[in-house]
Amino acid sequence: LSLDVSHNSINGIIPSSVSKLSHLSILNLESNGLLGNLPQDIGNLRNLSVLRLARNHFDGRIPPSLGNISTLSLLDLSFNNFTGNIPESLADLPNLNFLNVSYNNLSGQVPVGLSQKFNSSSFIGNFELCGFSPSTPCISPAPSPPEVITGPKIPKKGRKLSAKDMILIAAGALLVIMLIICCILLCCLIRKRTTSREREGAGVVARPGAEQAEKGAQPGPSEVEAGEAGGKLVHFDGPIVFTADDLLCATAEIMGKSTYGTVYKATLEDGSQVAVKRLREKITKGQKEFEAEVNVLGKIRHPNLLALRAYYLGPKGEKLLVFDYMPKGSLVNFLHARAPDTQINWATRMRLIQGMARGLFHLHNNENLIHGNLTSSNVLMDDTNNAKVADYGLSRLMTASAAANVIATAGALGYRAPELSKLKKANTKTDVYSLGVIILELLTGKSPGEAMNGGDLPQWVASIVKEEWTNEVFDPELLTDASTIGDELLNTLKLALHCVDPSPSARPEVQQVVLQLEEIRPPDTGATTSSGDDGGGVPSTSE
Repeated sequence: LSLDVSHNSINGIIPSSVSKLSHLSILNLESNGLLGNLPQDIGNLRNLSVLRLARNHFDGRIPPSLGNISTLSLLDLSFNNFTGNIPESLADLPNLNFLNVSYNNLSGQVPVGLSQKFNSSSFIGNFELCGFSPSTPCISPAPSPPEVITGPKIPKKGRKLSAKDMILIAAGALLVIMLIICCILLCCLIRKRTTSREREGAGVVARPGAEQAEKGAQPGPSEVEAGEAGGKLVHFDGPIVFTADDLLCATAEIMGKSTYGTVYKATLEDGSQVAVKRLREKITKGQKEFEAEVNVLGKIRHPNLLALRAYYLGPKGEKLLVFDYMPKGSLVNFLHARAPDTQINWATRMRLIQGMARGLFHLHNNENLIHGNLTSSNVLMDDTNNAKVADYGLSRLMTASAAANVIATAGALGYRAPELSKLKKANTKTDVYSLGVIILELLTGKSPGEAMNGGDLPQWVASIVKEEWTNEVFDPELLTDASTIGDELLNTLKLALHCVDPSPSARPEVQQVVLQLEEIRPPDTGATTSSGDDGGGVPSTSE
């Protein structure tokens, strides 16, 4: 008996009565809007073999009773908000051969039985979780100082308060409370009037950066009064005008979680949409350092880079980054989560490859900036399938330990250059390696996270090419046009293998990659030009 209602819009909590479905063998509720705690008696599903609850909003602790389901072979709780430790009972499940609790808020040490059985990709994205890889050791707490023993405290005797004293104290406290309430109401009234005036003149007050962009200058930060919300909202430029109140009151839909934080699609009151990345407070730098770095990132503009439009610093330490919303989503979903009858032709794939390379070249050459976390999940796509590289420079907003965690995550997903296991610091050649992996991903249609014959994607491709079975490498969709694009496929494959060479010195710089791609297939300028205020076209490599 199986129950599969995945990829719907189901909301609410899982009723405890689900535990009475004793004959259930498969329960798949992933990619819905479910929330709350899991029923504690879910362990009564003694015949369950597959439990998929990923990409919901579950919170609370993982029920230890799951360890009672001896038949359980697959457990996926990733991309939720679970807290606390991973129950030790899960390590005793005899048939468990797939576990994923990544991207939650779990803490403590991973049970030894689980860390020995599953690799780090099962646990990444939980910043307070340790012991699941050599790069995440658990640090023993420092011994507490010895308690100082003092003599017994003798309570002092004081006179009892009379009824008159108590009435006077209560009246005084009530007067103070009423005074505070009056002050709060007065402040709210003043702020509301100020916000109303700002909205009436929003085109002038909220967008001096946009005026600069129209004149051809780089966008500059412009602080905006944050209204009733408090905090600080800083705009750079962009087509959408909003206040902090607009942003915080917007309808939010979780699009995904990453090492840096959670990404939301925010729909403002007027129907316009932006992407908002809420950074994890514990891993970001202090406010002064953060603002200095984010103001640099906000000035970067290129047709193949996702522009940072604004940022918000909340009164409780919240840090939000605002970007253009890309309805087509990420390259990883475009390539691996499409409908079976949806095909991606070579022209589209090559346009994406060239766009990524140009964006990366601009970062290296014009901004002196290393991406450090280039994967197909942070390459987005606009309406005309042009690549928009995202998440660049975010490591500069993070603490050193958080940046190291990002590198470890990239390794678990298959995009990390081999030398980063020792260097711990990304450079231009490690970025080129990641670019090469994504090119192979587009050529083969395979995900780098999949183990292939015991190796990663570059190793698998190299072994196939060595055996002279090159056609076995390519995505079958591409081979239908092999007679016309065969040379382009082979030359792009050679370039990709050059990019993922195990020796960093043997890899090309990204400028060479751009030039070779243009030689393989001259770009269609009209198709690759991005509309909007990001530069009005694709700059040449001599820029």
